[in-house]
This record gives sequence, C-alpha cells and structure tokens, in this order.
Amino acid sequence: MTALVYDGTAMVGRQLRRVRNNPGLAILTQLMPINMLLFFGYVFGSALAMPGREYRSFLVPGLLVATAAGGIMTGMFQAAQDSHRGVMDRFRTMPVSRTAVPVGQAAADLVVTAAGTVPLLLVGLAVGWRVQGSVPEVLGAVGLLLLFRLACTWIGIFLGLLTRSEDAAGQLGAATFVLPLLSNAYIPTDNLAGWLRTVAEWNPISAVTTALRVLFGNAPLPHGAAWPVAHPVAGSLAWSAALIAVFAPLAVRHCARGER
Repeated sequence: MTALVYDGTAMVGRQLRRVRNNPGLAILTQLMPINMLLFFGYVFGSALAMPGREYRSFLVPGLLVATAAGGIMTGMFQAAQDSHRGVMDRFRTMPVSRTAVPVGQAAADLVVTAAGTVPLLLVGLAVGWRVQGSVPEVLGAVGLLLLFRLACTWIGIFLGLLTRSEDAAGQLGAATFVLPLLSNAYIPTDNLAGWLRTVAEWNPISAVTTALRVLFGNAPLPHGAAWPVAHPVAGSLAWSAALIAVFAPLAVRHCARGER
C-alpha cells in the first residue's frame, strides 16, 4: 500500500506535468464546452419550447456531464500514447507499482477536471444559469460529476491500453462525441420516439445530467421516465460504480501484463 501511494503520487505529478507542458490542448479542451454553451444556448434555445435563459439553465448541467464523459477520450488518448511510444513497457521494467500507473493518470485527470470546470460554471452564471439548491445538494452534485468523470476516465484508459495506437484512440475518441447526443444533456427526451427515448434514458449521461439538474435546483424530479432518470442520484451512483468496477480492474490488468 505504501508503494502504491508513493508511486501513485509520482504518477499524478507526471500527468500534471504533461498538462503543463501542453497548455494548448488543455485550453482547447476547456474552451470547447464554453463555445457549445454560447452556441447552443443562444441558437438552439430559440428553436426549442423554452425561453433562452430557461434553456441555458437546462443546458449547463448537461454540458458539465458531457465534459465529464470526455474523460473517455482523454484517458484513451493518453494511455494509447504511452503504450504506442513505449512508456508503458519502460514502466514494466522498473520497480513501480503497476496499479499506480493508471491510478495516477485517473487521479491527475480528476484534478485537471475540477479546475477546468470553474470557467464553464462562471460562464454559465454569466448567461443566466443559477444554483437554487442547498450547499449539501450542490456539493453532492459536484461529487457525482467527479465520480462519473472518474468512471469515464477508467473506460478511456482501458480502451487506450487495448488499442495501443494513437491514431485509433483519436478516431474512437472522436466517436464518443455522439454519446451526449443520445441523452438528455442537450434536449428533453419527452418527445423522442419510444425506442429512442428508452435508449437516451438508459444512457448513463442522462442519469447524471438529471441528478445535477435536480440537485442544482434547475428542474424537478422527473416522473414516468426510466429508472435511472426517475431516481437520478441512485442511478448515477449505480452507473458510476458499475463502470469503475468493470473497467478499473481491466485497465490495471492490461497495464501490468501488456495484453493486447
């Protein structure tokens, strides 16, 4: 355990230095959700049956969760980059805890995500989004958001180690952009076709988005939806725990053994 903590701390530092040495990518990653908030909030808001400010309040939690889901792409690319360039092979020859390598990447990603969420929240407040929930509810919303980001990062790390190719990781990562579109992150799902609504409501993004809207006080608890959306906090915890339970051990095993 001591080795895991020591090596994990070193790996967190390594990942944070990667971000510091590549600030352009970090800035671009943070600007994307802000641009989407401004574009969707002022363009789509006029096309939906919601006043502009009401839609922007609806949209901010969805963009927060969509950004958290981007952990799949980030984790995948970084892990694939390390595998493709031989960094993982080098770690396997060193007296380093194998678990510490992916754990350090996931922990560093949480730190960067927490810091990067602040600008989006400030822009959201500037365009009319307001937090109506209590302090415990808001803290719970932030906790759910970071837990879901952690789950998505573990998915990405596993897929990156599995592909071992930067090109493949980039293509697969780009494909994850469709996941928030098949959820309630950007639009209500009430008027979707029956089968499509079912798919959207069983999308983990929908459960976490609904939980944030309820905890932030931006929307009432929905009724008549699928179980994860009708019970969004429990659904968010269940989805995140299940994803971490599946993908974290797989990522650690692939990191340790170098399996293809």
